Amino acid sequence: MDGKLLARLGAIIFVAIAITATVIEMSRQDQTAPDRMVPRPRQPSDELSQSLRNCQQLGEAAVSNPGCLATWAESRDRFLGRTPAPLPPRPVEGE
Repeated sequence: MDGKLLARLGAIIFVAIAITATVIEMSRQDQTAPDRMVPRPRQPSDELSQSLRNCQQLGEAAVSNPGCLATWAESRDRFLGRTPAPLPPRPVEGE
C-alpha cells in the first residue's frame, strides 16, 4: 500500500467513527427528553395575584381604577417588605 491510500483510509475510518459516536450520543439525548419537566402555567395563588391579573387585563383603564391603585399599592408594599400604612382615624360621631 502506498502512503496516500493509507492516509485516505485512515481519514475515512476516523470520520466513520466520529459519525457513529455522534449518532449514539444523539440517540441517548432523545431517550432522556421525555423525563424533563414541562413548565405549567402558574395559577394565581391568592386574591392579590388574581386582582393584579384583572388589572393587567383592564389595560390603560386600570390607571384610573381605584381598586387597581389599591392593589398595586398592596403589591408594592409586599414586595418592599413594608407593613401597610395605617388608615387615617375616622371622626367620631357626636363630638
